[in-house]
Amino acid sequence: MAKPKKRYVCQECGTVAPRWQGQCEDCGAWNSLVEEAGATVFEMKHHLQNGGRDVGLVGLDSDIKLPDRASTGISEFDRALGGGLVAGSATLLGGDPGIGKSTLLLQTAANLARRGLDVAYISGEEAVDQVRLRARRLGLGDAPVQLAAATSVRDILTTMGSTKPPALLIIDSIQTMHSDLIEGAPGTVSQVRASAQELIRFAKERGTALMLVGHVTKDGSIAGPRVLEHMVDTVLAFEGERSHQYRILRANKNRFGGTDEIGVFAMADSGLAEVGNPSALFLTDRAEQVTGATVFPALEGTRPVLVEIQALTVRLSSGATPRRAVVGWDSGRLAMILAVLEARCGLSFATAEVYLNIAGGYRISDPAADLAVAAALVSAYAEKPLPSDCVLFGEVALSGEIRPVAHGNLRLKEAAKLGFQTALVPPSVQDDGAMKLKQFRTLSNLVDHILGRD
Repeated sequence: MAKPKKRYVCQECGTVAPRWQGQCEDCGAWNSLVEEAGATVFEMKHHLQNGGRDVGLVGLDSDIKLPDRASTGISEFDRALGGGLVAGSATLLGGDPGIGKSTLLLQTAANLARRGLDVAYISGEEAVDQVRLRARRLGLGDAPVQLAAATSVRDILTTMGSTKPPALLIIDSIQTMHSDLIEGAPGTVSQVRASAQELIRFAKERGTALMLVGHVTKDGSIAGPRVLEHMVDTVLAFEGERSHQYRILRANKNRFGGTDEIGVFAMADSGLAEVGNPSALFLTDRAEQVTGATVFPALEGTRPVLVEIQALTVRLSSGATPRRAVVGWDSGRLAMILAVLEARCGLSFATAEVYLNIAGGYRISDPAADLAVAAALVSAYAEKPLPSDCVLFGEVALSGEIRPVAHGNLRLKEAAKLGFQTALVPPSVQDDGAMKLKQFRTLSNLVDHILGRD
């Protein structure tokens, strides 16, 4: 028998190396390579022309039936999923410890079970009694959900295969599962990949909707091999700070719906409650005007969310290096906005500390926030507040030009719905009568308007 070849697999990114080394060449992680048994030379020889079968080919214009969806009973969850659960789909839910992943899935399981659907909840981290106690605290103790505590994939699939396959199978979490087909401890790259592959195959063959809970690393990415995110149909990220009340469920990948959709929840004593108007969470009810505060209509998928951007500048009298602190936005983009304000608008922030915060712990990646951030910085710098009924959006170029952004009218409609009356926007935004528009071609024009020089 041929001798198995040794290989070393990075536990951070899944890269395979022929020999051990201290640092992974791909992801740069240290001491992450672990030896695993590889295939023998004989097993690696493929006979591509013998023993195969014909693959049926169909035309691109063939008839197709849209997949049926089952509502979870939680509209914000359905929104993130693209309309509900699809039979035979595999969904990966990731998030920080204690953020509420298990609570959300337990509420979903209880809603489906109360409607007569078979639901199985398999916990690899908690005992059955612990899950029951949490269900009682949430008022879900009477839901007919089937519970089990197991970590063996073979035992789980044997149990599921001996009865009618459930409509929903929840695995909490995939990092605790163990497959006896390969060697390795639970949580290693090979075990996570093999366990997920077996569970996904079962879901596809039996028409069961599979929900996998995934741990996350320090940088917020899902732990385990990157291929895990490619294997599943949907990847959901549960975000938020445990010190804050709200939670955001964000779709990063969805084969059955749009990406970047979000569902907003608020953590309460009875579990996660849906938030029908997310903008109310991130806007401050100000009785008077405040310097350095602007309102930006962000867009998450098809949902506009109004958030407050807060800026503070502190002038230094000594020669100390000024700080640049950012919460909820890209620090590199803040540096770019400050550079444009200095080079194109004649404002100097060299001797001032700059602090930027997105209210409520919200995180923004939309480039349309450039204009609102710049206006907040100018307002704080000049100590001149903007009107409280005003919103701003637009992308700022290095030349100082204010560039157009997508879905301007959708942002304006959401702002008008919440009582805002004025919008400072790029010239490309069309006036649909919802709000009073003030259009600016360059950032210097906006600065003159804020400073009262226009």
